[in-house]
Amino acid sequence: MTELGFCHAGQLNYAQAWAWQRSLRERRRSEGLSDVLLHLEHPPTFTLGKSSRPEHLKNDADTLGRLGFDVHEVERGGSVTYHGPGQLVGYPIMDLRSRGRDVHRFIRQLEQVLIGALGAYGLEGHTREGWTGVWVGDSKIASIGIHVRHWITMHGFALNVATDLSHFSYINPCGLDSDVMTSLAEQLGTSPDMEEVSSQVSQHFAREFDCQLQPFETEAASFTHSHTHTTAPTNRN
Repeated sequence: MTELGFCHAGQLNYAQAWAWQRSLRERRRSEGLSDVLLHLEHPPTFTLGKSSRPEHLKNDADTLGRLGFDVHEVERGGSVTYHGPGQLVGYPIMDLRSRGRDVHRFIRQLEQVLIGALGAYGLEGHTREGWTGVWVGDSKIASIGIHVRHWITMHGFALNVATDLSHFSYINPCGLDSDVMTSLAEQLGTSPDMEEVSSQVSQHFAREFDCQLQPFETEAASFTHSHTHTTAPTNRN
């Protein structure tokens, strides 16, 4: 059983989280840092992966900025997605060289982690052929998009816990209609505690990847202080 450094760092500006991931991946490659799992929330943000098309973003970046959203083009796979308060984002920094160098298997394992966590709330999550992510019924509750370099991963998954689902209306998430998105809160009729959801996800992650969780706080303070965003986006009429 390998060690997995785990940090639930709260809300963090997307650009700072992105830089943190890059730093951790380089340390994993060059300094022998253990695998790491970060759990975060972001201020309202849209990210555009390598498969994004212009029609997937319904407004330009300047307009979205005026409405209170950050927009970032990133190197992960997949199309455009939304991150915001009430969404649990997980960033695994993991070396796949000791795990068969199988990127597709890694993604399937991430899906199983989320399906297991949903099961703790009595929800039957499932995958859908031809799509990446996790669904409940006909609605999508979690998205996955990663990037691999030197066989070390970054980016990861986003699980809608008590997310403002109206914010998906500004995009076609992963190329889908925005009304396909759901959340734990919508499915349960109440908002579960984020710390509890994070704990469920991390425990299922450790079980799926045969890891032992260890507290990981290195660098967290320098990235999390003074980077929270409290202005709510303006809703469209």
